[in-house]
Amino acid sequence: MISEKMKGYVKNSSVIRAMFEEGKKMAAIYGADHVYDFSLGNPNVPAPAKVKEAVYDILENEDSLMVHGYMSNSGYEDVRGTIAEHLNGLYGTSYSAENLLMIVGAAGGMNVFMKTILNPGDEVITFSPYFTEYRAYVTNYDGKLVEIPCDAETFQPDVEALAASVNERTKAVIINSPNNPTGVVYSRESLMAVARVLSEKEKEFGHPIFIFSDEPYREIVYGDYEVPWIPDLYKNTVVGYSYSKSLSLPGERIGWLCFPSEIDDFSDMIAGANVANRILGFVNAPSLMQRVVARCLDEKTDVAYYAENRSVLMEGLSKAGFTFVEPQGAFYLWLKSPEDDEKAFVAKAKEKQILIVPGSSFGKSGWTRLAYCVSHETVKNSLPGFAELAKEYGL
Repeated sequence: MISEKMKGYVKNSSVIRAMFEEGKKMAAIYGADHVYDFSLGNPNVPAPAKVKEAVYDILENEDSLMVHGYMSNSGYEDVRGTIAEHLNGLYGTSYSAENLLMIVGAAGGMNVFMKTILNPGDEVITFSPYFTEYRAYVTNYDGKLVEIPCDAETFQPDVEALAASVNERTKAVIINSPNNPTGVVYSRESLMAVARVLSEKEKEFGHPIFIFSDEPYREIVYGDYEVPWIPDLYKNTVVGYSYSKSLSLPGERIGWLCFPSEIDDFSDMIAGANVANRILGFVNAPSLMQRVVARCLDEKTDVAYYAENRSVLMEGLSKAGFTFVEPQGAFYLWLKSPEDDEKAFVAKAKEKQILIVPGSSFGKSGWTRLAYCVSHETVKNSLPGFAELAKEYGL
């Protein structure tokens, strides 16, 4: 018999993944070209050509033990050093290999971080709507996830609500910008306000309160929106990064955690994270992919592809009469349900072979998420179905 905790996880298993599996079943019935699946944030833009070149060259020319063997829990020192130098060039920092920990994707990294800092009953704050798995990542270590709603109009962090929610049990605040599911980029002003609140609360309660900056979408931004480097704004920031979106490598599970030397208890934090990486069963990040990404740090995904999907989708939904948040980054569109029960709207969309995810899965009812990291044809061919839905709702 499975544990009581796992029973709860199974009951609340990801709606996103369930919709994705439903899409595969529908494709078998109606044909893949007639199912418009916006459920899963699975990049459809190919990885840059240099990724493939790096894989072949490493396998052909690097020492087999180096490519496939064990290494320190943090990952290869030369890889971490190369990434540190890259970050220094981007943000004017002075990181070294000691500040980096290679991780098994952003999810693995957040679990390592939470394992490192949480005692039972400690609280972690996030702004809703938020990526649905955050709750599991916190409760995995007997912590409590505290949801704070974003501003209802801008979907920027509600700083007053944050100040009212931080208490002596608060251990961390998760920031996700560009945001999944809204596509909003948190402004420098919003982040500075968050930093001021947390600095005051650290003094009040006499212990560090960390920001965990979850940044898999950092490079996917439209127009002139800035994605600030949060350690510049708040000392006790740990950054979690993944190459899943920036290099279209979600299945390779590769990324890093950055622990700036300025954070409180730096040595203990690094030591704890290294042990967490091992005892959680990761041991270390995938060895081949560590060496691959180190050669591809200047490569970028095709943001223009996502931008075209974004433009076509916004134009079609606006013409139909829907209300939505204009995406500033990532590849998600946050669509307001035309009825209070967004799950009923999702069900009606499914009748048109359109798969979207209810906002309640992200802690915000009344809205839905569309992942437009799909083919151009999927976006274009879905619009007549959205138009029919709009007519049915009298939009």
